[in-house]
Amino acid sequence: MLSAMAAEQFPPADVPEIAFLGRSNVGKSSLLNALVGEKAAKVSQTPGRTRAINFFQLSEEGKSKRKFIFADLPGYGYAKISKSISAEWPKFIEPYLADRPTLALCICLVDSNIPAQKGDQMLIDWLRSVGRDFAVVATKADRLSGNERVRNLAALKKDLQIDSLLAVSSKTGYGLKELWTRIAQAGDDAPAE
Repeated sequence: MLSAMAAEQFPPADVPEIAFLGRSNVGKSSLLNALVGEKAAKVSQTPGRTRAINFFQLSEEGKSKRKFIFADLPGYGYAKISKSISAEWPKFIEPYLADRPTLALCICLVDSNIPAQKGDQMLIDWLRSVGRDFAVVATKADRLSGNERVRNLAALKKDLQIDSLLAVSSKTGYGLKELWTRIAQAGDDAPAE
């Protein structure tokens, strides 16, 4: 793992990168760990612990053996994060999201158990404005019954003005195969090394 708080600290831009973004306490670290099959990202009970962009290099299994970098970005929307720290984030997060040539996909995480938040819509609108490919993923789907899940996902799609939404559960593995398919597709569409 490599942590970076400035563009000059980013790893070389030579493999497709998948960025994970979302509010603090949305389950980013748990999802990253579920995807890679190990405890790569630290899971904390206290929201807002990630203060830098954490880069994890991994290889996709199978025929292609293509390498990826997962980028775990700091969460947003947690009131207890000091203003001096959160004021620094636009200096390295926005340039990363807007200018990184190997950023193939942004995974925007939303909590399937609560209504869409203003910060979630702002993130999606901003990614659209800079032309970034993104997928919206609803976490913690295991906490909902089938009918609740259908209702909540429909409301999130409507409120976030999106056509598709993938529900996942880090705890049960629900939706992880579909998410890996989307990640692999973005990697295949990315420019070759």
